[in-house]
Amino acid sequence: MLILAVLTGLATLAWLYLITCHGGYWLTGQRLPDKGLPRVNGVPARWPSVSAVVPARDEAAMLPVTLPTLLGQDYPGEFEVILVDDGSSDGTAETAERLGAGAARKLRVIAGSPPPAGWAGKVWAMAQGAGLGHAQGPGQAQAPGQAGQADYLLFTDADIAYRPGTLSALVSAAEGDGREMVSQMALLRAASPWERVVVPAFVYFFAQLYPFRRVNRPGGRTAAAAGGCMLVRRAALAASGGLAGIHGAHIDDVALGRQIKRARPAGRTWLGLTTGVTSVRPYPGLASLWHMVARSAYTQLRYSPALLE
Repeated sequence: MLILAVLTGLATLAWLYLITCHGGYWLTGQRLPDKGLPRVNGVPARWPSVSAVVPARDEAAMLPVTLPTLLGQDYPGEFEVILVDDGSSDGTAETAERLGAGAARKLRVIAGSPPPAGWAGKVWAMAQGAGLGHAQGPGQAQAPGQAGQADYLLFTDADIAYRPGTLSALVSAAEGDGREMVSQMALLRAASPWERVVVPAFVYFFAQLYPFRRVNRPGGRTAAAAGGCMLVRRAALAASGGLAGIHGAHIDDVALGRQIKRARPAGRTWLGLTTGVTSVRPYPGLASLWHMVARSAYTQLRYSPALLE
């Protein structure tokens, strides 16, 4: 009985800490700041240029749903989309080229190469699309023919769909609130019975690991991002070490958020929820959901069964 009483007391203390001192992780109030572009002599500053980088492997089924929403963004500044075909065998590149024909925005499809030793495949694909190869460090020339000299890089996934106006809102938040990185956690699909059970728990788990309020607090130690939608200032990324700094990361979003926030000088980052960025990837069965959790959540716990419990 004594052991049970002690365990009960410890559990109560743990929950009291989580509820009162853990950044209000269960709340949903962290929404995109809307301060508008900075003004020069009363006139809004120019809209900075943006290159979206989409790593894609065997995503021919997803692209017809998602890529037009990205190419169709009504962004007032210069904007292009670069899709990196990461060794697909299902006609991903051809599908992307077909969807990009006649689009209002420029689409470039590039064939990815195998990653160098020590690089995670997705991070290498991101680096190729952004023109940030493994030999590149701060101040070095960028790879030719890639993402140009865009002011911002939008790293996103092939299964992510964007509501009209989303890119403008992201850039406005970054510029108006002085953030080096703005990331929104995509609204995950919850249509099948298993999705409705597992997906809310997964989002809750992520927010508990990385309370958004703490992530958004300048100077705080907690750092994270959501890989489906990460808008990053190119200069800040280069100054923090570029993608080479996270070359082996399997959870690239959290690693990139940490690198930028902990750079010197420290970068200001923001992470929040949205309904304007959605993942259309289906997880119809428990097996596919478990694979997603094992790939992301368990890795974030450094493969510790104790922490998972």
